[in-house]
Amino acid sequence: MTRPYHIVIVGGGTSGWMAANLFARHWKKNQNVAITLVESPNVSTIGVGEGSTPTLKRFFDALEIDEKAWMPYCNATYKVNIRFNQWSPQSGIDSYSHPFVSQTDAFTQRAFIVNARTRRLGLDTHTQPDDFFLNGALAAYNKGPKTPENFPFKMEYGYHFDSHKLGNFLSTLAVDNGVKHISAHVKSITKNDVGDIQSIALDNESHIHGDFFVDCTGFSSLLMEKSLGVGFRSFANNLFNDSAVVLPTPTAETIPSETTSTALSAGWAWKIPLAHRIGHGYVYSSSHIDADSAECELRKHLNCTSDNIEARHLKMRVGQLEKHWDKNCLAIGLSQGFIEPLEATALHLVQISIELFLSMFDKDRCNRQQRENYNNSISTRFERTRDYIVAHYKLNTRSDSNYWIENRENRNISDSLAQLLSTWFNKDDLCAEIARQDISTHFTSLSWHALLAGYGSFPDLAPNQPRQGDLYIDQKIQQFLQRCSLNFSSHEENLRLLDQ
Repeated sequence: MTRPYHIVIVGGGTSGWMAANLFARHWKKNQNVAITLVESPNVSTIGVGEGSTPTLKRFFDALEIDEKAWMPYCNATYKVNIRFNQWSPQSGIDSYSHPFVSQTDAFTQRAFIVNARTRRLGLDTHTQPDDFFLNGALAAYNKGPKTPENFPFKMEYGYHFDSHKLGNFLSTLAVDNGVKHISAHVKSITKNDVGDIQSIALDNESHIHGDFFVDCTGFSSLLMEKSLGVGFRSFANNLFNDSAVVLPTPTAETIPSETTSTALSAGWAWKIPLAHRIGHGYVYSSSHIDADSAECELRKHLNCTSDNIEARHLKMRVGQLEKHWDKNCLAIGLSQGFIEPLEATALHLVQISIELFLSMFDKDRCNRQQRENYNNSISTRFERTRDYIVAHYKLNTRSDSNYWIENRENRNISDSLAQLLSTWFNKDDLCAEIARQDISTHFTSLSWHALLAGYGSFPDLAPNQPRQGDLYIDQKIQQFLQRCSLNFSSHEENLRLLDQ
């Protein structure tokens, strides 16, 4: 018998174990593929209590893992919405939300887009994005997204979870599905004559030979950068944040079903409600505030001055590799790149990267063209995601610090983003421009409308108002969403059912 094709994943954490599980699932019936994950016991994961987009639900659905099997273990809660506080105070909007879009929103999304277009023409219409989407209503009423049998529409939602526990859960799942787990530290890497990685030497004196390697070693990028010499492209010229301070607090009596992002002096603070605690953090630019001052500001924001709650300080490297797949090595997770945690895109990009790789990879006919197609696709994903995050800073209307002023005045934006903003402010068709650029697989037209309308990025109102033509009123959208929400129980009830 021929030797099995050996895939070696170096590094664990959420990204490494996600890859291991999806690989094991993909090659479940192929006895000719062996998967090994090598995880250093000396390196801890950068986990702070995380949030996801709805793609994580697709991940568990693909693995046929019920929410009852993993959510209680990971102290997970449901996430239907992301709320942004105080990002655009000069517009008169103190807060807006970006709900996840579900099937029911097909009845209301056109009204939202038309109202936003009408408002850009100077007419007074209702444009608060969360008021047009069912998940926005659920967040306002603190309801969960689980639907009863008699509700015929599919709901989209994400999760909040403890990332350390999620990694542990996924590691057990992968090992149960045939992945070999080795706990050891990589001492050295050997390449063959053509530059492919051939083997890794471990501190337990063993050598692991592989046919294909996956770099999940985090910001150190041990295989891709340090061994293969793949370059890194920084995003620092328009994404200033490079640090974070993390501070947990006890859980609240009522657990929200949304993530909250609040603008501070040199960045923003997250609030992620888990079942056993609330995760808080301040993502900031070290060029605009030092670590001690950032911690003090976060504590003041939380009204938490007690030193009994210890803060953790983290450094972030924002950008992406010049190649995500080089020779016989694929980078996944922080080793491939990172766009700051606003909008919770990290695991979304991890999952997309793994799924696309599995759809393209053919171990018997692997060639340069496959790699180029993959790299172009994933690099574009990173760039278009970057655009959406940059827009949050570019559109801000704060003037309380140099940080916000410099972000607003920064001219380092892509041609794609420049054209989107030009289309919006010139009162042209944003949906058509997104279709022309073919970028709706990254962030949809509804997401862009939610951001731009949520910031109040509109001209002054016209002096003479017709006092009609507001589809939010004409179509009785508030009443429609209220009646839809009657089908849903509280977030607490959704969580309680997980233990039954």
